[in-house]
Amino acid sequence: MKRQIPLIIVITLGFLFVAHTFIPSKASVDFYDWWVSWAKAISPFAVVLGILSLFMVHGTKIQRKAPNWQYSVVTLLALVVTAVSGFAWGTNEGTPFLWLFQNVQMPMSATMFSLLAFYIASAAYKAFRAKSPQATVLLIAAFIVMMGQVPIGAAISKWIPETAQWILNVPNLAAKRGIATGVGLGMTATSLKILLGIERTYLGSD
Repeated sequence: MKRQIPLIIVITLGFLFVAHTFIPSKASVDFYDWWVSWAKAISPFAVVLGILSLFMVHGTKIQRKAPNWQYSVVTLLALVVTAVSGFAWGTNEGTPFLWLFQNVQMPMSATMFSLLAFYIASAAYKAFRAKSPQATVLLIAAFIVMMGQVPIGAAISKWIPETAQWILNVPNLAAKRGIATGVGLGMTATSLKILLGIERTYLGSD
């Protein structure tokens, strides 16, 4: 029953949410409001469960001296220090919590996004090498789009910004719509498999 009961709950609530979306009525709206209230009440327990899971995973790594276990120590210390500073002094201006956010979290986020630029440049170099007709078309289109985004492109010819905008509005948008359609169909198929009880990996192993 430990697998059947969660499966019944997921299937029942799933079809109820589908009915709420496609068959709007007072009953479905009342059900959704009731569910939102319960979700807000349950969310603190989910946070506690996530924190316990974090301590269990990283605690095991520290205990077993797994590779790079020192990062697990830093993770747990950062969690404890941030939580204690938030609960003890609040999150207003001038508090330790806000100082940690502005001087630790934000610089680390900026560093992470800055490193992405080098990965993007590396991927672009590998993708734009004209070793095939398709790669050549991609290289030419990328060059035109990049030139169309800077003033020197418009200075060379007025056709460069117009061509760049056409590439973005027509072939690029068509590809994006195709990808979005595929993602939507995949989400629909996965949702139906979950609602019908075919997909059960979220229940864990036996």
